[in-house]
This record gives sequence, structure tokens and C-alpha cells, in this order.
Amino acid sequence: MRLVFIGPPGVGKGTYAKMISGKYKIPHISTGDIFREEMAKASEIGLKVKYYVERGLLVPDDIVIEVVRNVLQRPECKRGFILDGFPRTVRQAEELDKITVLDAALLFDAPIQIIIERVSGRLVCPNCGAIYNISWKPPKKPGICDVCGSALIRRKDDEPDVIRARYEIYRQTFAPVIEYYRDKGILIEVYAGREAPEVVSEVEKILREKKIIIE
Repeated sequence: MRLVFIGPPGVGKGTYAKMISGKYKIPHISTGDIFREEMAKASEIGLKVKYYVERGLLVPDDIVIEVVRNVLQRPECKRGFILDGFPRTVRQAEELDKITVLDAALLFDAPIQIIIERVSGRLVCPNCGAIYNISWKPPKKPGICDVCGSALIRRKDDEPDVIRARYEIYRQTFAPVIEYYRDKGILIEVYAGREAPEVVSEVEKILREKKIIIE
């Protein structure tokens, strides 16, 4: 089961990826997480990534592709994987096709207002990374993390105006990638304006119908 997850910031693709990854025991590969991991190790490629990240620049395709290629060569990826945050360009998509054969590219989308409601209500623990939402997943004690007891924060990029701007950037950036996978016949569009279990249930149903999940 070799999948790519595409969708705007706040649509929930990371949540869906973790749920499917946990159930089917395949790695959820977030390029952002991999970048942080490599920078923390101060590896050769991590230092390259750090140079661009610290300057607020996009990491060049060549470096991103090298990082993804290295990850996909790990033994745990032999049974499958979920790529989240990659590819971001058609060139990255073309290079990924040289590395592996995808089963599907899943496009998650929802109305911008639903995304704003989800994201603007988000609370994050700066200590352990746990994520809450004041509307549908509030902490047991207001403003305090259930896991480690730290004070929760609201990130600046979770403000409605910032969310709208990021949504527009996403639409412009990913339109060519979406068309690339549509032309290849492997794009699956999923309505994500529902609770996460409903979205994941539909994904599983579609993947079974396409014989991508075989149980």
C-alpha cells in the first residue's frame, strides 16, 4: 500500500495518515518530521536542510528528493508507506515515480470555512506535541495538556487570516501535482468535511474496492 496524501493545511491529512498507518502497520512519512530528524542528528543532509530552513527558504527539490529516496529505502517501507507533504511539485512527483510505484494519490478537501473552524480552535502542547481542539477535542482541564500537564498554546499561523492565505498558496502550489496524478489515473478525491473516523472509513472502502487493501 504505497500512498501519497494531498490536501490543504488543516484538512486533517496528518490525522488520517496516522490512523491508517497505525492500523495497517505502514510508516507515515512526513517530510517536515524527517527534516527535523535529520537536522537534530546534524547529518550531512540535515545540515543542507538547516541552511534553507533557517533562512526561511524552500528546501530545493534535489535535497527533498534525496531525503525521500533515503527514507523509502528503509526496511520498514517495503510493505508500503504513506507520504505526507511530498511531492509538492511535478518534478518531485516525476522523481518519486523513478523511486517507487504508487498505488494511489489521495486528495482530501473541505470548504475553507470548515478548515478555519477546525484550525482556529486548535491548541498545541509546546512540550509533548499533543494537539487539542476547543470545539471537538478539548483538554480535560482548560488550557492544560492531558498528557504532560504543560500549558497549551495557540500558534500564530492558526489565525483565520493566515489560514486563508496558506489555503490559497496551497491551491496554487498543488494544482499541477493534482493534475499530474489525475492524468495518471491514480487520484482519489475524498471529502474531508466530516469527523476523522468517517473519512478514514471511506478511504478504506475505496482502497478495498481498488484492491489496494487486501485482507
